[in-house]
Amino acid sequence: MSAASNPVITETRGVRVLLIALACLFLGVVLVLPLAVVVGEALAKGLGAWWAAIDEPNALAALRLTLTAAAIAVPANLVFGVCAAWAVAKFEFKGKQLLITLIDLPFAVSPVIAGLIYVLLFGAHGWFGPALAAHDLKVIFAVPGIVLATVFVTFPFVARELIPVMQAQGSDEEEVAATLGASGWQTFWRVTLPNIKWALLYGVILCNARAMGEFGAVSVVSGHIRGLTNTLPLHVEILYNEYNFVAAFATASLLMLLALITLVLKSLVEARAAAAARAAHKAREHNS
Repeated sequence: MSAASNPVITETRGVRVLLIALACLFLGVVLVLPLAVVVGEALAKGLGAWWAAIDEPNALAALRLTLTAAAIAVPANLVFGVCAAWAVAKFEFKGKQLLITLIDLPFAVSPVIAGLIYVLLFGAHGWFGPALAAHDLKVIFAVPGIVLATVFVTFPFVARELIPVMQAQGSDEEEVAATLGASGWQTFWRVTLPNIKWALLYGVILCNARAMGEFGAVSVVSGHIRGLTNTLPLHVEILYNEYNFVAAFATASLLMLLALITLVLKSLVEARAAAAARAAHKAREHNS
């Protein structure tokens, strides 16, 4: 094995300890301490008060809307992400770089600006507002606007996870499948999908996490109507502004619980992907 493939760590033990300590300190101050404060404040008046805040009708409505928006946005972005990644990684065409730029657009645009764009398009005085009003359809200050805003801010996650994986794999296996007579769908289900399944799951998990926690874009298009257009993050803001701190932190702890579940799923996917990669590497070494 060459020296390049097995680099020697030259830092002293003191430097390594210092770097690890700084990383742990940073994580403790920025991540662990705020989470501990949320849990402490949520349970400040006991489990009964915590459950009462969670079981309240407006909180349950906010939870349902959050899960509904994620349940629509994630599958939509899954389909878009696979199609976009396949086009970028497997084909050469005019406008390819423009497509990549557009995929990255939500990373560069403030979520608040994204919400304002939808207000300008579908608001009462927007481009399509009068036509929607004529047919008694509401987008802004209604569930469709929240779903659209959620889709916008989350659509890069699946595509951005898949593009580098599919580019690294190339198109040799798909070409072999086509040579053997496989149709496009057969090639996708039996060749492409098994090769990208872990990256796809990882992207879906990240997309779902962002969808459930989105605040800026949803805040602009929701109208903050209690029980109707408030998601969990918006419900937390309203409770906090009303100085109902226990209920606000209780709802925030529910969001934190959803985030922890997402984190566990992400870790499981990463572990399974690493195990699959090791198994594939061993198989290649055995065959060679």
